[in-house]
Amino acid sequence: MPFIHMPDASANEKVAKIYADAEAGYGYLPNMTKAFGHRPDVMERWSALLSTIKTHMDTRRYELVTLAAAKELKSSYCMLAHGSVLMRDGLPAETLRRVAENAETAPIDDTERAIMQFAAKVVRDAASIEKADVDTLKKHGLSDAEIFDIVAAATVRCFFSKMLDALGVEPDAAYSSMGADLKKVLVVGRPIEKLS
Repeated sequence: MPFIHMPDASANEKVAKIYADAEAGYGYLPNMTKAFGHRPDVMERWSALLSTIKTHMDTRRYELVTLAAAKELKSSYCMLAHGSVLMRDGLPAETLRRVAENAETAPIDDTERAIMQFAAKVVRDAASIEKADVDTLKKHGLSDAEIFDIVAAATVRCFFSKMLDALGVEPDAAYSSMGADLKKVLVVGRPIEKLS
């Protein structure tokens, strides 16, 4: 149960639009969208920023960076949502479980591992990032622009995850259908909303 009242679609035209768009995309109205019902313009601008950041990264890289950031932030909602995207795009559930549990030993390539470690460090303590951290990514063949993209994806996650958690927004009940072993490693913070 969120800590604030979530407006319904009758609040105004902008709220009705973001709710309708979300329902069309997800097949239900996600709790995260309802949380932005008080300020739909913030949701619109967030979506535009996120879309711009994602344009420069392939989906798998973006989702792995986001997963690393969400784990560091203890955001169950983002772990579940972005884990679901990775599975939808072909990552087996067992591989996702291992990545979420410990990226250092998961069956991903060394570049992906370095990217996830870097993204986690950015979220954990950005001021502790040193040139050596960036140089490690460059040794894996990443350009300055690609490193910028990783930092952008990791830091933008801080806004969204912290916003949802500070408002008490629970991950959608739709995530309840995930396997128990997978949920165990993806639910790192707030529990999944109970089915009503």
